[in-house]
Amino acid sequence: MPSNPVAETVASLLPRAKAELTELVAFASVADFTQFPKSESDAAANWIADALRAEGFTDVALLDTPDGTRSVYGHLPGPEGAKTVLLYAHYDVQPPLDEAGWATPPFELTERDGRWYGRGTADCKGGVIMHLLALRALKANGGVPVHVKVIVEGSEEQGTGGLERYAEQHPELLEADTIVIGDAGNFRVGLPTVTTTLRGMTMIRVRIDTLAGNLHSGQFGGAAPDALAALIRVLDSLRAEDGSTTVDGLDATARWEGLEYTEEQFRTDAKVLDGVELIGEGSVADRIWARPAVTVLGIDCPPVVGATPSVQSSARALISLRVPPGVDAAEATKLLQAHVEAHTPWGARVTTEQIGQGQPFRADPSSPAYQAMADAMAVAYPGETMSYAGQGGSIPLCNTLAGLYPRAEILLIGLSEPEAQIHAVNESVSPEELERLSVAEALFLRNYAAR
Repeated sequence: MPSNPVAETVASLLPRAKAELTELVAFASVADFTQFPKSESDAAANWIADALRAEGFTDVALLDTPDGTRSVYGHLPGPEGAKTVLLYAHYDVQPPLDEAGWATPPFELTERDGRWYGRGTADCKGGVIMHLLALRALKANGGVPVHVKVIVEGSEEQGTGGLERYAEQHPELLEADTIVIGDAGNFRVGLPTVTTTLRGMTMIRVRIDTLAGNLHSGQFGGAAPDALAALIRVLDSLRAEDGSTTVDGLDATARWEGLEYTEEQFRTDAKVLDGVELIGEGSVADRIWARPAVTVLGIDCPPVVGATPSVQSSARALISLRVPPGVDAAEATKLLQAHVEAHTPWGARVTTEQIGQGQPFRADPSSPAYQAMADAMAVAYPGETMSYAGQGGSIPLCNTLAGLYPRAEILLIGLSEPEAQIHAVNESVSPEELERLSVAEALFLRNYAAR
């Protein structure tokens, strides 16, 4: 990176950033309080609130949101008449999954092969540090030229909508001219990327009942309706032979216009085993950014170890459906529930329960803020041009903010590039990406103020 006072300041602050991210990663802030103590999330929220106060933020508050979690808010006043920019991140994280699969403890930041490992390093505690680095760099080089609001969510990964509902009840709180969502990522390390679309998401829990109780498979198997077999039939009906998602009435033919994603690169990024085919049809970008995708997240059934020779009377599954831009998530939920009910065999009793939902999102990349970001990225990533990509994941708050503030420009950047392996074991962040994106965000704020 060429000599630049902002870049030099960020580089000098990286050791401090690593120490702070180490502290933040140490909190097991999973917003599922049936599995993890709420005190861990509260401690992470308090850490962020203290960090904002130390940077001169006023009106720092821990917001008790309707889902029982806390979001952290702060306001940093800028020059009189300046525009307002809202910076977003979240401090809650996904569960560590199989801790035995981690090379190092998930809640202990560990440096290995030039990357920093730990749950939340990229998604999205690293985003909190990115915002702090950018603001510190500006303060050290002439000051922050805009009013800054920061909101750090406490339950984004759970999809329980606490911050969305809080924002709707207090619409003035997060109002801004431009919103920077620090929860996306570059298409690959070293390629500056702004995400312009997000798939939405809905989750339903399905239960199938066929018998008053389990039966001996030798005495009754062959005529007694097996609830687990019925559930398997239902789940299989959600995919075509090639693996494409097939929910009755839900369009799955949209095309992605933009950055290409080769199958070879995707196989590498997704770590697909040799000889295993990709599923679906169309380009990779079509499949992961422009079309619906169903995933079976879990099944309640007897484990192999300790299983008895029984016909199962009841079975459950948790199903996720990613909803592409242009499709209403509520309508997609109805179609998914209707599909499950229509494809349940043998007259089995089926119930469905929606447990989470978020709308898809599409940004306007022609807005002035995008040019300000492109200019900033060109400095932070010499020789590279900012790319536009989609993201298969969901950030439900985006649509809430777009609805509340229709004139606000919304940009999505972040640290979650493919090597980060967010939501998987051995999540990590590239410190070089943290450095470059912090520089880009600082320069963006300066560019945006100048416009």
